[in-house]
Amino acid sequence: MTYCIGVRLDEGLVFLSDSRTNAGVDQVGTFRKMSVFENPGERMLVLMTAGNLSISQAIRQLVAEHVDADGRSIWNVTSMYDAARIVGDAVRTVHQREAKALAECGIDFNVSIILGGQIGAERCRLFQVYSAGNFIESHDENTYFQIGEAKYGKPIIDRVINPATRLDEAAKCALISMDSTLRSNISVGLPLDLLVYATGSLAVTRFVTIDEKNQYFRMIRDTWGEQLKHVFEGIADPVWNTASETTTNVLSSTNMHSKPVRVALPEHVSPGPLQSLAQQLRDDKQH
Repeated sequence: MTYCIGVRLDEGLVFLSDSRTNAGVDQVGTFRKMSVFENPGERMLVLMTAGNLSISQAIRQLVAEHVDADGRSIWNVTSMYDAARIVGDAVRTVHQREAKALAECGIDFNVSIILGGQIGAERCRLFQVYSAGNFIESHDENTYFQIGEAKYGKPIIDRVINPATRLDEAAKCALISMDSTLRSNISVGLPLDLLVYATGSLAVTRFVTIDEKNQYFRMIRDTWGEQLKHVFEGIADPVWNTASETTTNVLSSTNMHSKPVRVALPEHVSPGPLQSLAQQLRDDKQH
């Protein structure tokens, strides 16, 4: 498993990927999931993959080398949409070649891809490509894509990221998202690849591979945990069964009449002392 995130902002793009692959607890490897297709001054594209490693590597190689009948390749198409089509075509080609043999071995054709970048004067664009070769594009309503083990890192991104977010803030948010995933899932691991791209650069200007010794990421890991604990401790505890006129921190009040769904005691089970006392009080009221 792996975790990759791509973010499209007004200022540019942020890409972050881990590098862990595993086929069991004793077969853990490190393979980088981010590939850059760069012709400085003309185009800069980033491709990140999650899923079956052999499928991912075959697709990446095909994307890098393939030229179609019309002479189109990842290196000369004039729009990011056409680049996404080339990636989708590569996925279908590998599927046609490998899917049947994989299925005979009980292995699903499993791959997810994030593709983003800028070609010439076109705006920055971001796509997610599925295992069928179809794809969708990020818009302002959904300004990021995640692939792989995404659920643990999603809440912070949903709360923080919007198109106006600055690149460095988005990079910080992506690293916090990754840290949450690293803490909760052993199938995601260091080192990380982080690429931050400013619109119009048409080249890689900010890139870093992050390992366990990286000072900033260690600060993120320590500070984020402490800040979460501090915020948690600053939230008031709930108040139970308070008077109806109380309005602060009320989780339940005496006039709510909340009751659980109770399963009736079977006849062979003797009532406990509290239930016997409650029954006695009810009997006294009836008399």
